[in-house]
Amino acid sequence: MIELPVGLPAELVPLSWLLGVWEGSGVIDYTIGDESVTREFGQRVSFSHDGLPHLNYTSYTWLFPAEEGGDPVPLTTETGYWRLARPRGEGDPGPAMLPASAESAYTDAEQVEALRNADGGFDLEVPIVHPDGVTELYLGQVKGPRIDLATDAVIRTSGAKPYAAATRLYGLVDGHLLWAWDIAALGQDLRTHASARLAKAD
Repeated sequence: MIELPVGLPAELVPLSWLLGVWEGSGVIDYTIGDESVTREFGQRVSFSHDGLPHLNYTSYTWLFPAEEGGDPVPLTTETGYWRLARPRGEGDPGPAMLPASAESAYTDAEQVEALRNADGGFDLEVPIVHPDGVTELYLGQVKGPRIDLATDAVIRTSGAKPYAAATRLYGLVDGHLLWAWDIAALGQDLRTHASARLAKAD
């Protein structure tokens, strides 16, 4: 059973099963040419909200030590925002710091239901920023306890490593958050990259 926090905007209800802090482990398994990179990692993910119609997302990962008794090695972080895809109007703040000039058009379940797509889910927009100079914009959908995402755009700084596209899959299975991430990077086509199983930590 999912308990909705007080003050949760109505349009975040389809994403509410993500809320909280999740911890667990996973495996990197990525083939580059004739070589395969395989490592185990730990991960801590947080989905929160601040009263605005999006989820705040952060992820921190670390490699497990190669030898018993060794220290974990910090791997990477990422941060982003998860929201239902819809036109922004006078009831939304922005651009920049301009306040909304009207009431939100999505304050109850009936109004949010109007956003449901032909497949029975809700379209999503998920921008994710990485500290290595890569920013991804994912489009996809949430349908019940499953999310499918694919990059619509990838922006790289001049010093970033080659990274062209990605897909992500998230699902709630037996109370655990499972995810899989495929990437096209370093001159390779889209292929398996990493996956993990996380449990609620709070």
